[in-house]
Amino acid sequence: MLSWTIGQVKITSIVESETPTSPRFMFADVDKNGVIERAAKAPWLLPHFVNDQGYLLQKIQCLVIDTGERRIAVDTCIGNDKERSNELWSHLQGPFLDDMAAVGYPPESITHVVCTHLHVDHVGWNTRLVDGAWVPTFPNARYLFVETEHEHWKTTESLFEGDDVFGDSVAPISEAGLADLVEADHRVCDEVSFQPTPGHTPGHISVVIESDGDRAIITGDMTHNPLQIADPDLSTMFDTDSDAARSTRRAVFPGWADGTTLVIGTHFGSPTAGTMHPDGDGYRLQV
Repeated sequence: MLSWTIGQVKITSIVESETPTSPRFMFADVDKNGVIERAAKAPWLLPHFVNDQGYLLQKIQCLVIDTGERRIAVDTCIGNDKERSNELWSHLQGPFLDDMAAVGYPPESITHVVCTHLHVDHVGWNTRLVDGAWVPTFPNARYLFVETEHEHWKTTESLFEGDDVFGDSVAPISEAGLADLVEADHRVCDEVSFQPTPGHTPGHISVVIESDGDRAIITGDMTHNPLQIADPDLSTMFDTDSDAARSTRRAVFPGWADGTTLVIGTHFGSPTAGTMHPDGDGYRLQV
């Protein structure tokens, strides 16, 4: 498992899956040849984030922020037993919770759960199936949902038609009394706060970690792949508002590209994190 130290804070990646992905799954106007062409102009994308066949190197992971007093699980992947229209994500039976426990984070030790947004691959382990019912996976945690995001998906069809993501992975948290609806600039504790990064979804956030003068950012899906660091104007088919997503990247990337902030990509292939630097009309990620 990858981990990083930011001052007195430790961040640990627990990976649910890591597979090459066709760019057509994500980008309407970029095929495998397009990826190869973009990598020729930004060779730093190889070999970690795209491969020479034009596939995106992606992962689905949860990032646990350990401040010593708090253990904050950021984005809870797809989850087991969920009925999903994507057959690769439906009725999984993976070892995710065992993997968490193996690196020192059993479910009962988590104090907070943060979802950068409420898409299917970021909320799945919020709940688990027990005796035919969806119950909170992390019974001692407060689940922090941005109110704008929560209210949007409460009344909006899931990203993939037919998936009851809100019903099986969000609503049971409120029913159990463990949900807190917060603002998009919420501060969890001295070391951890939210940065509003809307566009991919209305209430999307990135997570800022600061300790002893060090800083890290967990991106969420405001950028799915470092292709969007090289070209901040590139948006995905999954964005609720592509123009807003582009504007968000153009607005926040200059502040992240200081050469010292560790940028941790929620879906970036290993090594997953690096520092951002201006590069032409875009940026590069140095690992």
